[in-house]
Amino acid sequence: MTKYFFIIFLLNLIFFEKVLSFETTAKQAIVYDYQTKSIIFEKNSKELVSPSSMSKIMTLYYLFKKIKEGEVLLTDKFKVSKKAWKKGGSRMFVNLNSLVSVEDLIRGIIVQSGNDACIVVAEAISGSEEAFADELNILAEEIGLKNSNFKNSTGWPDPEHLMTVEDLLTLTIKTIEDFPEFYHYYSEKEFTYNKIKQINRNPMLFSNLISDGLKTGHTSLGGYGLVASVVKDDRRVIVILNGLKSSKRRASESEELAKIALNQYSNIIIANKSEVLKSLNVWNGKKKLLDVVSQEDLMITIPKKINNQISIFIKHKRPLLAPIKEGQIVAELTVKKKNTEIKIAQFNLYAKDNINKISFFPKIYYNFKYLILGDSIFAE
Repeated sequence: MTKYFFIIFLLNLIFFEKVLSFETTAKQAIVYDYQTKSIIFEKNSKELVSPSSMSKIMTLYYLFKKIKEGEVLLTDKFKVSKKAWKKGGSRMFVNLNSLVSVEDLIRGIIVQSGNDACIVVAEAISGSEEAFADELNILAEEIGLKNSNFKNSTGWPDPEHLMTVEDLLTLTIKTIEDFPEFYHYYSEKEFTYNKIKQINRNPMLFSNLISDGLKTGHTSLGGYGLVASVVKDDRRVIVILNGLKSSKRRASESEELAKIALNQYSNIIIANKSEVLKSLNVWNGKKKLLDVVSQEDLMITIPKKINNQISIFIKHKRPLLAPIKEGQIVAELTVKKKNTEIKIAQFNLYAKDNINKISFFPKIYYNFKYLILGDSIFAE
């Protein structure tokens, strides 16, 4: 997420009509385009909040990791302790001392938001919920969560159990990328366990949009929240809200933000991976010209209204001195709105090839040429 330096949200404030603006009564929010790695909208995204059941995504991340590493199987069965059986709040309704398959527990956590299921998983993996929370904190640091602290496996209200919506975004991206084989569980709309049928609390799964996850949450400390992923054509938009006053507001505002992002914004390809974007003059090199490329496809997310109103600039240090290694950062591509100094995005550009230094005598010649002609020899 930090690879690119998008400031698209400034464009909302400066250039566009109200119909394009994002408005929400949520206390914290973030809207993110997965393809372009760009934050389209954010509101108090770095504030520490009570994440409620949205933090169950972290519990599942750890469980998925254990399965992927072969330490746990989907067919394994975990025993239900008295602590798990007695836990209040949303429940899967597991029976005391019963054995529950890991796959059922996954569904119980995602669809039914089962606090009991979370504790069963925590105790089976770590011996106790307290030890599990400690391990979550270690894992959080490993996967790049910057401001999260876990005190339990469920998101149960605790003044020290805190996350930011920015960290929830990072966790969501990691979940999608690291566990594609398990991610489909997040899109299941219902699950029946112990003859009790429950419906997924995620309202986006039942909207007119195509949503494939992830998780709702609610506590008195944090209000109503949601982490949602919505897909349209080749785009995925992630919407995270927290601090709403009702489940109705959570449903309506998350859908509205997703529709704005999908329908009023588009992804524009700036350059393709390995496409030669410019040839730069090289000083003291065995080759006089260096081709510069991007190491990946370059895309930006912008309002459809300005699709044809962008300018692209490539800057580099002059003179560009050999030796130069393939893959070395040698230039910067900047995207701006035409006739303004507002930057939409910046990308690093890289040397396509190695260029070695010239030998001693040719170097003397070029230095002499520079003394006579000055910087004009670098003109492009």
